[in-house]
Amino acid sequence: PPPAGASPGSGALNPFDRRLKRKQKNWAALQAEPAKCDYLREEVRGRGGVTLSEPRRVPHPPLTPREKTFPLALDVGSGRGYIAQHLTKETVEKLIQADIAENALKNAIESEIPTVRVVADEEFLPFKEDTFDLVVSSLSLHWVNDLPKAFREIHQVLKPDGVFIGAMFGGDTLYELRCSLQLAELEREGGFSPHVSPFTAVADLGHLLSRAGFNTLTVDTDEIQVNYPGLFEVMEDLQGKYILCMGESNCSWNRKPLLHRETMLAAAAIYQEMYGNSDGSVPATFQIYYMIGWKYHESQAKPAQRGSATVSFGDLANIEGLLKRGKK
Repeated sequence: PPPAGASPGSGALNPFDRRLKRKQKNWAALQAEPAKCDYLREEVRGRGGVTLSEPRRVPHPPLTPREKTFPLALDVGSGRGYIAQHLTKETVEKLIQADIAENALKNAIESEIPTVRVVADEEFLPFKEDTFDLVVSSLSLHWVNDLPKAFREIHQVLKPDGVFIGAMFGGDTLYELRCSLQLAELEREGGFSPHVSPFTAVADLGHLLSRAGFNTLTVDTDEIQVNYPGLFEVMEDLQGKYILCMGESNCSWNRKPLLHRETMLAAAAIYQEMYGNSDGSVPATFQIYYMIGWKYHESQAKPAQRGSATVSFGDLANIEGLLKRGKK
C-alpha cells in the first residue's frame, strides 16, 4: 500500500501500484509457454558489457581479474529464474531467488545451482546485513517505487567487497509509442494520460548508486530496437506476448484504463508519419541501463592523496617528450 502522506491518485511518492504489479506478475507466470517472452531478456543478457550470467568477468578493484566462485548470490526480482539457468556451479555455489510474485517462484526454471526461493519485495529485503557475495537484478527495478531505498537494501545485504550487477529499463524506452499516444490524445481528447510507465534517467542512476554506498561504479546504456508492421501490432505484441507474459503491464496509479478508437487510429497515423521506416514498418525502442557497483572493502584500490600527482594536465601537450624521458 502507499506510504503515509502519499495518495494513490497523485502518485507523488509512489507512482506504482505494487499490489497490482504482484497480480500481473502472478498472472504472467501461469501463462502457457512463457519462455517465448524471454527474447528481450536474452538480448539484455547478451548485450551487457559484462553479462549478468558471467559475474566472474567483472573487473575487481583495482581492475584485476576475479576468478573465484561466489559462495552465495541473490537474484532480486528473479521472476521465473531466467538468470539462474545461465549461471554455473563454477560461478555461484548457492543462489537465493527473491520476487514479489509467488507464482513466478513456484514455476521457476530449474537450475544446476542449489536454489532457495523467497517471496520478498525489492524495497524490503528480508536478509541480514553482509550476507551475499553477489547480487544480480535483471529488468525488475524499474517497477520499484523507492529506487534509492532499493539500492540501499541491496548494498546492506552485500558483504564487504561484494558486487551488484543489474539491468533495468531506461527513460527512452518506448518513446515512439509514448509520443504518438500523447499527441493523438491531445488532438482528439484535449489532454493525455500516461500509457507507458515512467522510467529513471541515466544521469540520476550513478548518483543514486553512489548515495547508496556503492563505489567503483560502472553505468552504461544501450538500445534494443524491434520493428513492427504498425502501432496496433506494437501494442498487441507488447500486451499479448511480452508485457503480460513478463508481468510488465503498466501499474501506475494514474494510468488510463482504455483508449478511444478514434484516438488509437490517430496515434497509428502519427506513429507511421513520425517514426515509420522506409519499408513501412515502425520501430519500438527499449533503452537498457547496465550497472555495476562494489561494496567497500579495505583491500580495494584507494584514490591517491590530493597533491601527490607528479604530472599536470598542462603537460599533455608534451606527452611524447615525457614518455621519452621516462624511457631514459
